[in-house]
Amino acid sequence: MTAAPATATAPPDDCLARNDWICGDYLATRRHILLDAVLQHLHLTVVSVLLGLVIALPLALVARRWRWAVGPVLGLTTVLYTIPSLAMFSLLLPLYGLSATLVIVGLALYSLTLLVRNILAGLAGVPEEAKEAARGMGYGPLRQLLAVELPLAVPAAMAGLRIATVSAVALTTIGAIVGHGGLGNLIYAGMNAYFKAQVLTASVLCVVIAVSFDLLLLGLERLLTPWRRA
Repeated sequence: MTAAPATATAPPDDCLARNDWICGDYLATRRHILLDAVLQHLHLTVVSVLLGLVIALPLALVARRWRWAVGPVLGLTTVLYTIPSLAMFSLLLPLYGLSATLVIVGLALYSLTLLVRNILAGLAGVPEEAKEAARGMGYGPLRQLLAVELPLAVPAAMAGLRIATVSAVALTTIGAIVGHGGLGNLIYAGMNAYFKAQVLTASVLCVVIAVSFDLLLLGLERLLTPWRRA
């Protein structure tokens, strides 16, 4: 990992030697390091959120089908969400070791409470007249779920997905404690070495990634819900 250069006898035009917060030379000389960190950050975030969604959707459907399961499902996901990140990674360490999988599984577990709650809220908010109309058209339970209820639940579900994704972008940085934190690796290394440009640049990139994901998911929601635009 890169370290902060010495500041003694720094030339007046050398922002790296002066250890400035904003330094164009840092971007020019460390662009490959930054690109690798960004790609790892994106990979960890996307895979963990997708894994959380794959787990959350069946859990929400089970809770919708059997009402007695709502309490246990929401209770379990809420308990997982309350576990501090360092403790979560420590609990998963015997299973996955110091690997990227450790971070991905931890982030996926954190996303469950947001995803499950919002999917359930979306399904509960489907108008009864829409369900009755589907049944009147001869839709069975499965077809009604896929063609009517899930599409109408998209706005609430996407709200949860957007929050879970932005949260995952932030929590990914904690993965630096096991060497798989994307931009978090640069942030922690920069803090230890007091390398100002590295800390600021990596932090700003985290914000850019979070905002970009939020805007992309907002656009996807609009594509999936054309009736709301009308």
